[in-house]
Amino acid sequence: MTKPVTLPYIFSAPSDLAHPPILITSPHSGCDYPPEFLAASRLNAHDIRQSEDMFVAELFAEAPKAGIPLLAARFPRAYVDLNRAPDELEPMLFAEKLPDHIPKPSLRANAGLGTVPRLVAENTPIYDHKLSYAEALHRIETVYQPFHDAVGNHLRETHRAHGLAVLLDAHSMPSQAIKKAGQAEGEIDFVLGNRHGRACDERLSDWVGAFLTAQGWQVAYNKPYAGGFITEQYGAPARGLHALQIEINRAIYMDETNHKKHQGFERLRSDLTAMMQALTAALPNLCAAISSPQKSAAE
Repeated sequence: MTKPVTLPYIFSAPSDLAHPPILITSPHSGCDYPPEFLAASRLNAHDIRQSEDMFVAELFAEAPKAGIPLLAARFPRAYVDLNRAPDELEPMLFAEKLPDHIPKPSLRANAGLGTVPRLVAENTPIYDHKLSYAEALHRIETVYQPFHDAVGNHLRETHRAHGLAVLLDAHSMPSQAIKKAGQAEGEIDFVLGNRHGRACDERLSDWVGAFLTAQGWQVAYNKPYAGGFITEQYGAPARGLHALQIEINRAIYMDETNHKKHQGFERLRSDLTAMMQALTAALPNLCAAISSPQKSAAE
């Protein structure tokens, strides 16, 4: 008997096939830590989770009931970062010289936060040894590429059907990040990143911000997070492809020290569910306002 294939992501589809042209991704909420990865790490099972967007997929779990598919990572960011370019690697992490086709490392890769990270959170090393390039390639081919194939295929099909596709890329941010950006801790609950209008029509991000503000949340735009590789890769407003990054302050729904939800979790999940339902209803009017040429993303 053939063993079923386990995909490196979880795709939750709505029961109604005529769903709106929206996809929600949660690329950093994966929490399946391979035993061999944990054995190779110098960190314990608690500390290695510092870069994980804990519970974000759960916060958006009602998306399919609102008619919106949800694509969530299964493996953690510390294992492979899905919000990086596939070849965004840091030479010092590896025991051998990287192949010539690997480009000069980006600032993020040089900081230890590449596709295969060297660090979690605040400069905390994951390993006490160097990795082989073969190990990085394995993670990219078996985890990273299937996830992005699924995102790209879904958006292309949606765009062909509707002439428009909306990607909401969901993340969480440590409350300390707000303080470092010059904001008082707890003052900002959400940061909406549209790459300063390059990844998403601002009328869409403004709609999301206005809805969250009406629920009593404090919303900022593009600072300190304007959007990562996913919004850059899939957002092209002139072609009707809109990608918006949603960063949620972890302090409003969980205890960042013990990694447990607190009483704010249910309120936040309820508000996000209401937002998804309202966006589904509002999208036809938004689509009429937003320029969305019919040219396919695959062309």
